[in-house]
Amino acid sequence: MNRPATLPLLLLLLPSVVMKRLAAKALATSSGVMQDPVITIDDGRIARIANRDEETVDRVDYEFSDCTLTAGFLDIHFHGIAGHDVMNAPVEGLGEVARHLARAGINRFLPTTVTAALDDTLIALENMATFIEAGTVDDGAQAAGIHIEGPFLSHGKRGMHPAEFLLPPSPELLKRLWEASRGNIRLMTIAPELPGALETIRYAVSLGIRCSVGHSMATRSETLAGIEAGAVSATHTFNAMRPLDHREPGILGVVLDRDDLYAELICDGMHVAPEMVRLWLKAKGPERAILITDCLAAAGMPDGTYKAGGTVVRIKGLACITDEGTLAGSIITLDRAVENFLQMTGAPLAVAARLAASNPARMLGLPEELVQGAWADFNLYGPHGERRGTMLRGVLL
Repeated sequence: MNRPATLPLLLLLLPSVVMKRLAAKALATSSGVMQDPVITIDDGRIARIANRDEETVDRVDYEFSDCTLTAGFLDIHFHGIAGHDVMNAPVEGLGEVARHLARAGINRFLPTTVTAALDDTLIALENMATFIEAGTVDDGAQAAGIHIEGPFLSHGKRGMHPAEFLLPPSPELLKRLWEASRGNIRLMTIAPELPGALETIRYAVSLGIRCSVGHSMATRSETLAGIEAGAVSATHTFNAMRPLDHREPGILGVVLDRDDLYAELICDGMHVAPEMVRLWLKAKGPERAILITDCLAAAGMPDGTYKAGGTVVRIKGLACITDEGTLAGSIITLDRAVENFLQMTGAPLAVAARLAASNPARMLGLPEELVQGAWADFNLYGPHGERRGTMLRGVLL
């Protein structure tokens, strides 16, 4: 896994000051790009953002004259990294996950379940809840909630999820999962065509859970019924859903057509061809497209055999394949997904950052970043689109 280039040693030797000022060439936000920003940081939070011409500056602690700053990234679909699987990692292991992600420019993430035996899933949710409630790891990304991917998935499009553990959706079962998570589930993937799915989506919405349609053979009408019930997004667009057909568009046709739906995409060069990445961006635009990783515990590890939940996956290069020959998740972090997206589309850095930060936050209803009072979490990008480093809560990593 790529690590950010080492920042100048001088920056690491600065005296500890509660109030700091950071200056850069530009700041990419969800509303546009500010040139020559000066950002005042107080106790790890943004106290003020101003243009250099508007700010009387007596001291700049961090000067990045050729860098563009972006928000820290938010990965809403993430299963593990560096040998740590969120389904079975202890609280300490989840802390290591958070540290690995922070070094890759991710300041928030949703640990994501894979379909497993119900008792194992309940234990995993309880463990994730304990980690979330323990508070943020000092040098790690924040777990901003939990994404449950399964057990409410279609047998026909289950992907790497074990068939024997898929369960029919019901409000009663979701309530058990919700209680095990102690109210920390924020996103749920569900196949809307399954019996009981629409009632389950409506119940999820009443709990404040965002619903994403995926791992599904849903038709157009079944997809629209799921949206009417409250679904707002599609899980890893193109993957694990009915192929696009001009007479039966299914989830794919509906989500690419509608302006009000968000759409995830795995941009690892394996799951989706560059032409389709560009088509997805044209359809969803910079307001509704979301970059994800579907990252597995094998990320950052050498080629070999690993587990995702209880499923064996074999890693060779960037390919993650199950024993059945099914393409599983990815082994890239979100900074790599951003890099791939930039190369495939030629889009501006500000658009890529929006897809990896602002859009997933808005879909989940999380607070806006890069505003007064928010944590001072930034990624630093050089003039050629290379990520040079990360600031997490006002501290350079």
